Amino acid sequence: MVSTPYHAQGSRTCALTSTTPSPTTVPVATLRDVVFAWNRETPPVLRIAQLDIVPRERVFLRGPSGSGKSTLLNLLAGVVLPQQGSVAVLGTDLGALGGAARDRFRADHVGFVFQLFNLIPYLTVVENVVLPCLFSARRRERAIAASGSVDADALRLLQHLDMADPAVLARPATDLSAGQQQRVAAARALVGAPELVIADEATSALDADRRAAFLDLLFRECAAAGAAIVFVSHDASAAPAFDRTIELASINTT
Repeated sequence: MVSTPYHAQGSRTCALTSTTPSPTTVPVATLRDVVFAWNRETPPVLRIAQLDIVPRERVFLRGPSGSGKSTLLNLLAGVVLPQQGSVAVLGTDLGALGGAARDRFRADHVGFVFQLFNLIPYLTVVENVVLPCLFSARRRERAIAASGSVDADALRLLQHLDMADPAVLARPATDLSAGQQQRVAAARALVGAPELVIADEATSALDADRRAAFLDLLFRECAAAGAAIVFVSHDASAAPAFDRTIELASINTT
């Protein structure tokens, strides 16, 4: 059970950007004059003039299926690059990085809960959770500082998500239910305290109690790390827990 309710007061719906960063604050993510299309023969999926996400901000992104929400998340993570404009994370222009450098940067600074989980099927629960720390020395060091070892940090996160049963921890990912896989994916995104956490329908397979437990963990871990959250969900009931709700149609001018 969750000790602190995740519903918050004062969430606002914005047409464009978050609270303007102070001159001394580097935004966690910045989009400027971004245009993205999947190929030259199709019209742009996204056309966003400006978007800033600041440290510790909790952003709820909303829009109908096919509106470009997942594409925007992939742009923020550097999985894809815009044809025009720039996407910067922690002051680094992702378009200025080569593919390998962008992968390293993402491993160091971005935690991603994918809609389809993207777990490695032949690895155990713990092995899946600690994967980011195998690719990022920075996240490995943070996990060790938090819990004494990377495995201990993984277990700490999994315990909060009711996934601490030793029999479950030793199972390969393919033997888990959809809800269990989603919780493993959430723990993997949070291990090692990335500065930007991106969640694409991260609670779709969870019941109400486990959804509340996940949001409680997400908010607590990101607050401790000074991280920003961008969260996509069709479940509008979660929106009041966030600092800001963005209707994608209000910033996408395609």
